[in-house]
This record gives sequence, C-alpha cells and structure tokens, in this order.
Amino acid sequence: MFRGSLPAMITPFKDGAVDFEALEAFVEWQISEGSNGLVPVGTTGESPTLSHEEHEQVVEAVVKFAAGRVPVIAGAGSNNTTESIRFMRHAKGVGADAALVVTPYYNKPTQAGLIAHYKALHDACDLPIIIYNIPARSVIDMTPETMGELAKLPGIIGVKDATASMERVSQQRITCGKDFVQLTGEDASALGFVAHGGVGAISVTANVAPKLCSEFQAALAAGDFAKALEYQDRLMPLHIALFIEPGLVGVKYALSRLGKCRNEVRLPLLGATEATAAKVDAAMRHAGLMN
Repeated sequence: MFRGSLPAMITPFKDGAVDFEALEAFVEWQISEGSNGLVPVGTTGESPTLSHEEHEQVVEAVVKFAAGRVPVIAGAGSNNTTESIRFMRHAKGVGADAALVVTPYYNKPTQAGLIAHYKALHDACDLPIIIYNIPARSVIDMTPETMGELAKLPGIIGVKDATASMERVSQQRITCGKDFVQLTGEDASALGFVAHGGVGAISVTANVAPKLCSEFQAALAAGDFAKALEYQDRLMPLHIALFIEPGLVGVKYALSRLGKCRNEVRLPLLGATEATAAKVDAAMRHAGLMN
C-alpha cells in the first residue's frame, strides 16, 4: 500500500493563512501526475509553524480531497508523546491511512526512551505508524536494533529513512524483516535505496516533479535500473538545487513558477534568495519542467 513516490507535501499559504483552495488543486495535480500517496504536515509542510488546529485542518482536508484514490500518511510527530497521540487520534478519526512519526527532537531520548515513546503511540491508537528517522534534524539516530524491537509491534509497519546510509536498508531488513516498509527520505539517494531493498520515497522533489518521480519509482520497481538512471540524471540537479536552502523554501519557489502556490513561507524561514532561485530555475529547465 505504501510504496512508490509519495510527496512530502507543502502547505500552501495565502496572506499568512493556509490556502485550502490551492491545497485542493495541488492534491488533484499530484494524483493526476501519478503520485502513489500523499504525506501532509511533515517538515516540508511547515509543521513546526502550523498551529495544532491548522495541522489537523490540513490533514482532514487532504484526506477529503484525496477521497480514497491514494493513501494518506499524516504527519503526527512531536517531541511530546501526548501531543503526538493527539495528532494520531485525529488522523485516525478523519480517515488517514497511516501516521508518519518523527523521532523526538531536541529532548534527545535514549534508545529505550524511543521504544517507550513509540510503544505508547502504538498502544494509544491503532493507526499504522511509519517511523521517521532523520538524525540531522532530530539529533538522535534510531539504531537498526531499536527499530527491530519496534517492528515486533503489529502497528509499526515501516520507516522513512533520511540517514542517507545505504547499508541501513540491509541492516534493517535483518532486524525488522523483509516485509517492513522502507521508504527513503533522501531524494538524491533513492536509486541506491531501492537497490538495497527499499520500496519507495517520501519525496520533497515530488512536490515539483510528481510525474518524473513517479515514473522513476516505477522503473525501479520494475527492476529497470538503466531507465531509472536516466530519470536520476534528469532529476539530480533539482534534488541539489531544492536543498541549497531549507527544502520547502526551494520547493515553494519552484511551485510558484509552475503556478501551483504562492511563494510564501512562515518565519523564521525566508523566501529563496535570487541566487538560489536562479539555480532552481536552471534545474527545472534541465528536468524539462519549464522552458
């Protein structure tokens, strides 16, 4: 159910508020372009600066707009276990198919603390959980051994792995089993990730190039690595350019160029600089997304 290209969705804004009209149009475009699922209110969706009410409204809206055509994995992470339970229960209540739960950031729990955190979420709500392991943002790294312990729980079904470590996939196949859903959170390394046993990507670049990212993942799933490499060559400059500044900054600029949303982010982030914008433009032209 959870495989292929799943965009880590932006949250469009208009004059400081969530632009639900643009969000609906964005969902329709993503589905029509072949995205295999939708992942609202992760970091790319500016979850750190959404209020709890906005967070829940966006999840509910995306589920409604998707209307069962593709699965929705709702961002439900927090460094506060009680808060994460709230987000999970809400996502379950509005019909999301799974929750994406980041390892708790800033307060730096131990591996035992990570197990206790995810077990509490698992026991509080029967929504399937995909662990989001991103040491660069959360400061902690969930080890394959810890993930293997959590994989024994029936509701913990997979991982969004943003370590950019290819060997992690194989290590986690040992500790978690071959059916554990491994999705990369690093666009640039998606080709190698699938070769090691992953099944897709929760992708930032798929916001901007959903059709290319979907076709890239389809080629990988078919074992056509030569074709996938051609897509990789087209997409790699975009993967690089979108992350010159925080990923969502480049993505919103790129989407504004495609007429999909306003180039509007919330403080403390700022819009893309002219230098970054020029590099994003060049990468979009290289990928064939604009003239």
